[in-house]
Amino acid sequence: MSALLALIPLLAADAPKPSVPLPSTPELGKAEGKCRPGESGPSLMVEVVGLKDRTGRLKLEIYPNNDADFLMDDNVLVYQGKAFRRVEEDLPPTGPVRLCIRVPAPGTYSLMLLHDRDNNRKFGWWVDGIGFGSNPRLGWSKPKAAHTGVAVGAGPTPTRVVLNYRSGLGVAPIDGAR
Repeated sequence: MSALLALIPLLAADAPKPSVPLPSTPELGKAEGKCRPGESGPSLMVEVVGLKDRTGRLKLEIYPNNDADFLMDDNVLVYQGKAFRRVEEDLPPTGPVRLCIRVPAPGTYSLMLLHDRDNNRKFGWWVDGIGFGSNPRLGWSKPKAAHTGVAVGAGPTPTRVVLNYRSGLGVAPIDGAR
């Protein structure tokens, strides 16, 4: 019997991985994305521009810079060993808003910023604001990864993300925010 029990871990290692990972959790990527005090490694220092108000939270995420992986389910990306990082923070009551997110290595990453005004952890066209790296003009579909990429060097790299909110039949920055 003990010989059979010893084989179980070996059999499990040879078993194929499930094709669909377990559902994601809001904590995925947070430990890897959190900047250390005085961060000196590859990271993005994001200046948030064009906030509608100071309600809710900000969620900043990085993805591989390709259309297949951009905005893919975070658990799938982590399961496949691909780049995914997340930072969530409450909005400060006043002053400039800056977020820092660590990246795995220097390179180009797609960046998404959500102003989750109703704190439900997902984007709602009617309520929330959204922005992307390189600040592309937004339409009715997600932007191409090539339009959301930000090149990150070996140390902290500054960038600026303009938030967009529902405006008429689309989404756009608040007047004067670009």
